[in-house]
Amino acid sequence: MDWDDLRVFLAVARAESLSGAGKRLLLDPATVGRRVARLEEGAGARLFLKSPQGYALTEEGAKLVPHAEAAEAALIAAQDSLGGGGGVGLSGQIRLGAPDGCANYILPQVIRAICDENPALEVQIVALPRVFNLSRREADLAIGVSRPQAGRLTVQKLTDYHLHLAAHPDYLAGAPPLRTLADLGAHRVVGYIADMIFDKELDYLGALGASTPRAASNSVSVQLNLLRAGAGVGVAHDFALPFAPELVKVLPEALSLTRAFWLIRHEGDAHSARLSRFADRLAQGIRREVQRLEAMTKVPQGAQDA
Repeated sequence: MDWDDLRVFLAVARAESLSGAGKRLLLDPATVGRRVARLEEGAGARLFLKSPQGYALTEEGAKLVPHAEAAEAALIAAQDSLGGGGGVGLSGQIRLGAPDGCANYILPQVIRAICDENPALEVQIVALPRVFNLSRREADLAIGVSRPQAGRLTVQKLTDYHLHLAAHPDYLAGAPPLRTLADLGAHRVVGYIADMIFDKELDYLGALGASTPRAASNSVSVQLNLLRAGAGVGVAHDFALPFAPELVKVLPEALSLTRAFWLIRHEGDAHSARLSRFADRLAQGIRREVQRLEAMTKVPQGAQDA
C-alpha cells in the first residue's frame, strides 16, 4: 500500500469527513475522495460507509487503522532520526492543545523560551475551552485539567496550580460585606456558563454550592476581564493574577482550591524522540512558570474581610 494513501485514510478516519481531512492535509475534498477510492480498490475492500453524518469506518477499515498508525509512527521515528530528534535543535511543526487559561497566561512565556532555543521549530498553540481528541490528531500533544480515563494515551502530571476568590476593590467597596463564604449569596458572581463546563474539575462554584453566576463566560480570560471591570467576585487562577494587579484575593483562608495540569500524548508517539524532547522541555517550563507567577501573588492586608 502507498503511504500517501494511508495518510489520507487516517485523516478521513479521524475527521470522519472528506472536508475535515482535506483541511488537515491541505487537499481539496475531491482529491481526498479519489485517494480513498484508490486505496479501497487496491485493498479490495470497502473501508468507509458514507452517510449524512459523515464517513464511518467499516469493519475492514477499523482493522486497517492500527496498521496505518504503526506506519505513521515508524515514519515519524525515521524523521526524528534524520533531524530534530538527536542532539541538534528541534525542528518542524508541533501543535499543542491547551485550555485557554494555560494558553493565555503560561504558555506564551514557555513557548518563547523553547523557540528561542530551537529556531527551526514551529509551535502552534490551539487554545480552546474543551477536551482535545488526540486520536483524531487535533493536536500532537494536549494539556488537560484532569487525567483521561480512556483512550490509547500516555499521561504525565505537569504541576498543581491554585485558585482563589478575587474581585476589584471598586466592586467590593460598593457591594454588601463579604466576610464569609455564606455572604456570596448577596453578591454578583462571575464564573463559567454552567452547560459549557467541559470538565468537572472546572465546576468551582458548584463545589461551593454557589448560585448560577450572573456574569458568565466559557473563557477564563473573559472571566478575568469581567473581574477587572468590577463585574463581581469570582474564582481566579493565581497564575493569572499577576496580569491583573488591580484585583485582590477575597477570603483566601476560607477558600483555596488546588487543581492540576496533565500532559497528554497519543500512545503511538511514545517512541518519537522529537516529541519526547519537546514534552520534557515543555513540562519543565510550565512547572517553573506556574511557580514564578504564583509567587508573585500576595494577599493584601484586609483582603480577607472585604
